[in-house]
Amino acid sequence: MFAGIVEELGRVKVFNRKVGGGARMTVAAPVLGAEAAVGHSISINGVCLTVEEINGNDLSFDLSEETLRVTALGRLGAGDSVNLELSLKVGERLGGHFVSGHVDEVGAIVSRRDEGDCTVFQIRAGAGIRDLLVDRGSVAIDGISLTVTKVLPKAFEVVIIPHTARMTTLGFKTVGDQVNLEADMIGKYVTKLVGRGGNGI
Repeated sequence: MFAGIVEELGRVKVFNRKVGGGARMTVAAPVLGAEAAVGHSISINGVCLTVEEINGNDLSFDLSEETLRVTALGRLGAGDSVNLELSLKVGERLGGHFVSGHVDEVGAIVSRRDEGDCTVFQIRAGAGIRDLLVDRGSVAIDGISLTVTKVLPKAFEVVIIPHTARMTTLGFKTVGDQVNLEADMIGKYVTKLVGRGGNGI
């Protein structure tokens, strides 16, 4: 479980596809690498992955073919920056919202514009995830907890402040870039309960 608060911008050092499917990725994480341990869960661009190997501050992860299929991680390559967040500890302050690290859909940036010192992004998303979004509700984009400012017929909008632009990959994302999307977990359960007439899961 994560909060959607990016702790470090890591850098992909190695991304190798495996024979038979899947991939092996090594990420340089000078800050989180000192705290991580083999077996720990780390969110990388909103995808929960398990640390398989540590070499100094370099963290290595195995990605299944399913992970590559349902997320945008397969587009990464050496030199790319990624959003990193360690899993939550019980009793920690929750600065964002509950993020599971299980991507619902890969969306795409359809527009980016400046409003003062902030930046407005419009993200294309399918009906399945749009139906779970509400104005002023929460959404995770590449693992970043953000507030939905507007739900549109085929997309939704979010606004990021300068701090978010500096500290996350959204600061240099452009139109056409793909992003991992995760709807608010609470909204998912409420939708399921309502769909069953409120009789429980």
